Amino acid sequence: MQPRVDFISLGVRSVPASRAFYVDGLGWPVQKEVAGDVVFIQVNHGLVLSLWDAGQMQAEAGVAAPGPAPCITLSHNLGGAEEVDRVMAEAAAAGATIVAEPVTQPWGGYSGYFADPDGFRWEVAYNPSWTVGDDGRLTV
Repeated sequence: MQPRVDFISLGVRSVPASRAFYVDGLGWPVQKEVAGDVVFIQVNHGLVLSLWDAGQMQAEAGVAAPGPAPCITLSHNLGGAEEVDRVMAEAAAAGATIVAEPVTQPWGGYSGYFADPDGFRWEVAYNPSWTVGDDGRLTV
């Protein structure tokens, strides 16, 4: 099996509310959707974020209902601290809850966290040692 991720699916309580946050609030483009059931958003080269009705996802994947704060962090990495501040402000304006204001981290970067309407945590970060080559390979 190759080490790769093609889809990240979030089981959300309300597909319309999550769509409003990601698409209307953050301005992310819809690739495809089935109204009320699932929204597919292309977020990177070959990578899709799926906002899927939690009940349908639970039934198909055979998992229990998530707790109040799902245990997953999605990261959005940027080129500088000022970009982190800008994206955090955009997320807040779209309706995100800021759960950790951006600060300089002990590992040398700068990051903050926001939660989407379902509580999924997004880290917005600048990591000075994080680089992605033209071939897509990561150096940390």
